[in-house]
Amino acid sequence: MRLTVLADNNTLTDHYFLGEPGLSILVEHEGQQTLLDAGYSDVFLQNAVKMGLDLLQLDRVVLSHGHLDHTWGLTALIRLRTEAAIERRNVVETELLAHPLALQSKSRDYLPEIGSLLSADQLGRHFRLNLREQPMQLGEGLYYLGEIPRRFAFERMDQRGRRRWGPDGPQPDALVDDTALAFRCARGLVLITGCSHSGICNIAAQAMDVTGVSRIVDIIGGLHLLKASKERLEKTVDYLTGVGLEALHACHCTDLEAKIALAGGLPVRETGSGLVLEYPDAVMA
Repeated sequence: MRLTVLADNNTLTDHYFLGEPGLSILVEHEGQQTLLDAGYSDVFLQNAVKMGLDLLQLDRVVLSHGHLDHTWGLTALIRLRTEAAIERRNVVETELLAHPLALQSKSRDYLPEIGSLLSADQLGRHFRLNLREQPMQLGEGLYYLGEIPRRFAFERMDQRGRRRWGPDGPQPDALVDDTALAFRCARGLVLITGCSHSGICNIAAQAMDVTGVSRIVDIIGGLHLLKASKERLEKTVDYLTGVGLEALHACHCTDLEAKIALAGGLPVRETGSGLVLEYPDAVMA
């Protein structure tokens, strides 16, 4: 499996790619391309071009959740696909996989819209929608984790000011649409996260339940540790210390204080736009 960070808040030294406060990761496995999130703008597309990657050939787009820094880039992807179709270029049918609530409008405090700019009906004209709460296997060793059970009290999310707008009007938004991917390689699991609003320890526990694998060798993505309490940071380090991590590619919504705390007991690695990781042992025996 080959994993490429197409957009992140940070960039890598001497690698001239663009960054933005968003996330987009391309997973290439078994001849298929899976895009986790589309960032905030067209940055992921610009970086893909520089890397020689053709995102007209995506097999699927997976949304980790419905926030603007993970979904607003879908408009750029749709423009790319539409312009290619106008020019009679080959555009493959692409699945869009997400939790059913991921495409609802969302607001927070004084911000009228922080969710998807495109509704399920609009996106359904461009992608083959697969909106599901349940986990799903996407190929040999690759899993969509579905809705994440909230098991750990220290990862409880503050819902104040958050709203999602459904058929029944505004509701408190607990971000139950938050999900992630897991890849089963020879040494254990690789977790690929968006923001981890549901909690990285909750995500890890769900991945182990879904796959039946009890070791996690790498995590890449946002951990949503922003101004996290000392207790939460300590308990997160304690939990992740016990899962067998060989690397922790914490990025996007993980602040400096959290990275320093994590690095005190875990193998934190530099991450940013342009990073490429490969996991050659595709399947556990």
